[in-house]
Amino acid sequence: MDKLFQAREVGMNDIQKDPVCGMVALPETSLPFTFEGQTIYFCSEYCRDKFQEHPRRYLATAVPAEDDAKESRRIAYFTMEVALDRNIPTYSGGLGVLAGDMLRACADLSVPVVGLSILWRKGYFEQTIDSQGWQHERPVHFEPGPPLRSLPVHVEVSIEGRTVHVGAWQYDLGDTDFKIPVILLDTDLEENSGYDRSLTDYLYGGDRNYRLAQETVLGIGGVRMLRALGYCGIQRFHMNEGHASLLVLELMNWQGGSSPVDWDFEDVRQRCIFTTHTPVPAGHDQFDWPSVERIAAPAVSLDVLRMLGGQERLNMTLLGLNLSRYVNGVAQRHEEVSREMFPGYPIHHITNGVHSATWTCESFQRLYDEYIPDWRKDPAMLRKALSIPNEKISAAHEDARNRLFAFVKEKTGRTLSGDALTIGFARRATAYKRAGLVLTDPARLVQIAKTAGPLQLVFAGKAHPQDEDGKREIERIIAVGREIGEDVPLVYLENYDLEIAKLLVSGVDLWLNTPQRPMEASGTSGMKAAHNGVPSFSTLDGWWIEGHIEGVTGWSIGSSAAEVPEGDAEDLLHKLEEVILPAFNHNREQWMNVMRHTIALNASYFNTHRMVQQYVTNAYIG
Repeated sequence: MDKLFQAREVGMNDIQKDPVCGMVALPETSLPFTFEGQTIYFCSEYCRDKFQEHPRRYLATAVPAEDDAKESRRIAYFTMEVALDRNIPTYSGGLGVLAGDMLRACADLSVPVVGLSILWRKGYFEQTIDSQGWQHERPVHFEPGPPLRSLPVHVEVSIEGRTVHVGAWQYDLGDTDFKIPVILLDTDLEENSGYDRSLTDYLYGGDRNYRLAQETVLGIGGVRMLRALGYCGIQRFHMNEGHASLLVLELMNWQGGSSPVDWDFEDVRQRCIFTTHTPVPAGHDQFDWPSVERIAAPAVSLDVLRMLGGQERLNMTLLGLNLSRYVNGVAQRHEEVSREMFPGYPIHHITNGVHSATWTCESFQRLYDEYIPDWRKDPAMLRKALSIPNEKISAAHEDARNRLFAFVKEKTGRTLSGDALTIGFARRATAYKRAGLVLTDPARLVQIAKTAGPLQLVFAGKAHPQDEDGKREIERIIAVGREIGEDVPLVYLENYDLEIAKLLVSGVDLWLNTPQRPMEASGTSGMKAAHNGVPSFSTLDGWWIEGHIEGVTGWSIGSSAAEVPEGDAEDLLHKLEEVILPAFNHNREQWMNVMRHTIALNASYFNTHRMVQQYVTNAYIG
């Protein structure tokens, strides 16, 4: 029996819909046919004969009566990481948070999606920072339980010639009656070897072979799991980055052909959507061909795979690009950069957003509920924030600040000042994000605080365990913090996660973002801040090119052209001293107008409700 079919759920012998025409086929009145131990019913001889010609093609649409709800799912969203809950370590940062926000919006909008990811039992890592400012990592120890539920289905994939068994857990995402099932793959099963059980341990851990094996589980195992669970109505497979690109090979293999002439490239292409999230070359996974042959054992011939994925190495992004009907970057500028990286490909853009209800703090939720009752269902209504009185916005923000300050006191022992401009910066610690740009001239920063008004800095963010430059950046920030002392109080919050992010984006007064242009694909932290009335102070890259109106929604650093680091640092300090601090300390009316417009112009647009609607119209049904 083909291993692809061994994991069909109990009940597959009671098929009640003709898999060829989709009409009702009751067992007592229909024509039966047994295929590899499964009895399937047909409404006519025509349909039974057509099935026998291409059984694999039609079996994908054979749905048990009890799985009708699964049959209604039309889009499968594949992502290496997804932020579901702070206590479930299935995310590392922006990519996973974006995936979680997208699926929440799909639930709100009743978009028929099923999510597919991996149950990372040891997660990304827990971060600690020692007394010298150096980051240390320790694995998460996670044992799945409620609200996750184990699914009674296993599938198999081949890795290095071994049969690896893959189980699954389900998390139901959404606050409405319509839930999005998120299927999390798991190889920690007794049937597997110790190494194979560890494949779903570490997110972005291990060597290249470990990563390729994980991506085999996600792409190939994910498609097989969907079919085994009865999600047989899937019409679109959305790859959130290249980690899942091997799914296109499973879709080709499912057609049942034994040679390239039988592989319908266009059929697969019409089913696939690919979203690229990074201009950073290291973010596009590549694997040498001997490893691909040995580990993934692709069913597609190597010549065809080289044609699709690159001659020198298997480029997972290229594989996804070549077999996708719609390809997009995640901001207008990112579309341009992606087209330069992959010339000749029709790459579009759908600018990222954030899930409004998730990222709006409690005090602003209450405020919006009072003045904009429909904002949760339709975040575009946040444009009405222009009518909210200043004192109401100020009170909501003060509540959020107090919550952040209390958390900082609890975690660090530092007491932040209610009179100082509080600047927040929380991103993955890596060189191109330039977290320390504001600290380029510590003496001048101290002088600005003395003459233009007090300020204080709150940092957070993890460096990848193998990113030594990122770790050194954290170390340098903490060292400068000691140097400037109480003149400019600086705290670095360790082990950045969803809950710390929610406190930061709502509790600071100004959101700082300083990526090296054009390395920021989108960025979403400033969008989260905007939902809480916190303006951005950022280099012109990613989403900020679209969201920036100088002095209205925040302020820019440098120009949109390629930066000169010294010029960006100078502009940052100059604008902080001459524009931002004077407005904060001496022109509250102007400052409140910026907060109000930040909500009305940016939160109303840069949200996942708008983003999902664009995916539906442009990618899924376009």
